[in-house]
Amino acid sequence: MKTLQFREAVCEAMSEEMRRDESVYLMGEEVAEYNGAYKASKGMLDEFGEKRVIDTPIAELGFAGIGVGSTMTGNRPIIEFMTFNFALVGIDQIINNAAKIRQMSGGQFPCPIVFRGPTASAGQLAATHSQAFESWYANCPGLKVVVPSNPADAKGLLKSAIRDDDPVIFMESEQMYGDKGEVPEGEYTIPLGVADIRREGSDVTIVSFGKIIKEADKAADELAKEDISCEIIDLRTVKPLDYEAVLTSVKKTNRLVILEEAWPFGNVSTEITYHVQDKAFDYLDAPIQRINTADTPAPYSPVLLEEWLPNHQDVINAVKKVLYK
Repeated sequence: MKTLQFREAVCEAMSEEMRRDESVYLMGEEVAEYNGAYKASKGMLDEFGEKRVIDTPIAELGFAGIGVGSTMTGNRPIIEFMTFNFALVGIDQIINNAAKIRQMSGGQFPCPIVFRGPTASAGQLAATHSQAFESWYANCPGLKVVVPSNPADAKGLLKSAIRDDDPVIFMESEQMYGDKGEVPEGEYTIPLGVADIRREGSDVTIVSFGKIIKEADKAADELAKEDISCEIIDLRTVKPLDYEAVLTSVKKTNRLVILEEAWPFGNVSTEITYHVQDKAFDYLDAPIQRINTADTPAPYSPVLLEEWLPNHQDVINAVKKVLYK
């Protein structure tokens, strides 16, 4: 094992896949000369040249469309958005073209493309730069949605995403790029659609993904001092979602708390809640609890932002509620 920052793990994954396959290229704002807005493509221009690491104008609709079109001529592009908030400008290409090309062409054209960049809040960036769109993209047939929470998963999942013949939405976090973690030496991939049992426990299941899962870890550490054993499941992939891992855990613990950094209406936690009550209702000893952001645009004020975002105390309160404590 070696220790890498999250940004370094992302860079390694892209670089290894570009060495392996000449059809892979990286395109986006500031990915080349500036080494990436978050330095996740540092050194790649020097190694691969300007034909495979391509700076673009501030025109997400344009370069997203170029990327989608290039898959039809045999390429496997990685399209970086400076933030998924800006991907809304290019969402027509993602939803109406990338997600549908395989079906509309009768299977003649797969669309092996990765759209990647940071998602959700990153501190005081206010309402239009702090949005989590995982459930939006997961709602669209034809797209896969990946949200890693640590450097090792980021590298293994990104390599799998680049090799996948379907479009993959790969969502990171500005607040995780500097996170350090152990990453396996040598070649490895992590399959899409397989959750990780991050922590085994017996009293309650906590399901989460992405950077907000750190709050679940903090809560579990605090609850352990009170002899409350939490099982934490990191979904890693939102679509396809590993329902079986969640159901197996709930059948063991009989209680479920879902932590998600997203607005409360129609999100990933809503989908999981429905599925668990449909497939494992008789195993539940308490109503499912879900923890989301407040149902408002993200505030700029640090005091209001702290109230808006879920935190470990919210998780502790939810766990004690399902345990009737």
